[in-house]
Amino acid sequence: MENHNNVTEFILLGLFMKKEMKTVCFFIFTTFYLAIFLGNFIIFITITYSHLMQQPMYYFLWHLSFIDPCFTSTIVPRMISDLLSSRKAISYNCCMTQLFSFHLLAGVEICILVSMAFDRYVAICKPLHYMTIVNRQRCNMLILTSWVVGFWHSVAQLFMMLRLPFCGPNQIDHYMCESKPLLKLACTDTHIASILVIANSGILTFLIFLILLTSYIIILYHLRKHSSESRCKALSTCASHVMVVLFFFVPCITTYLPPSDTLKDKEFSVFYTVIAPMLNPLIYTLRNAEMKNAMRKVWCRKPTFLLK
Repeated sequence: MENHNNVTEFILLGLFMKKEMKTVCFFIFTTFYLAIFLGNFIIFITITYSHLMQQPMYYFLWHLSFIDPCFTSTIVPRMISDLLSSRKAISYNCCMTQLFSFHLLAGVEICILVSMAFDRYVAICKPLHYMTIVNRQRCNMLILTSWVVGFWHSVAQLFMMLRLPFCGPNQIDHYMCESKPLLKLACTDTHIASILVIANSGILTFLIFLILLTSYIIILYHLRKHSSESRCKALSTCASHVMVVLFFFVPCITTYLPPSDTLKDKEFSVFYTVIAPMLNPLIYTLRNAEMKNAMRKVWCRKPTFLLK
């Protein structure tokens, strides 16, 4: 690959160009990043040391609360440091590593959200068979599948980028190494590669989003037969998941499907790389009485549970 690759590093132009905006955003995104870690850490520990770990929905949420900080850590620390840096250089190898890890964890997160939707579908539409269908073995299989799908998705993205020659411009109009802005720097025809990126990320994400919406339409249809009390409880749980899905999928689809606008792509990508992971803990705790009760029991007892 190095025979036709004269570029050894890229320059990330970042999210904003004005110095005043960069300083303000440094403190904002640092706060967001700390909130992501704190919120997901609280959920992770709460589920680990409570009875919720035995329930499939919270088992998936436990994995999601681990993936979210890892996912944002592939992007946000670099973005925060670049806000105060005069030269935002990233080596070719580090750029490709960031691209791979970002798509790997994004793919895993999407699949976990699908698994959570599957859990809610079975719980509401097939309640008598719930424990048989969504048993721990099947949950583990869904988590393993999430990692396999995420891996092959990221390998496909990386393989497409590694095949492209970069021999001139090296300024990436983004705050991270992403496929679409990288395609603009390649010194070859990228028409086929662009179609593959749209198919691998945009169309695939859009189809998964449609599947999730369809599952919730079916759930709403089945809720007509339930009592008002159970209907309210089910709707509350589903509403939390729908909010998470919307915050993650809508900006993601807008970014990867044409028509393309570089500035809007950067702005929308902030939603699924920073905003959504930060809001996930709030959405799943503020709207969930069971989670709030578990948090009181875990965090109000003596802190010796952390040493067990």
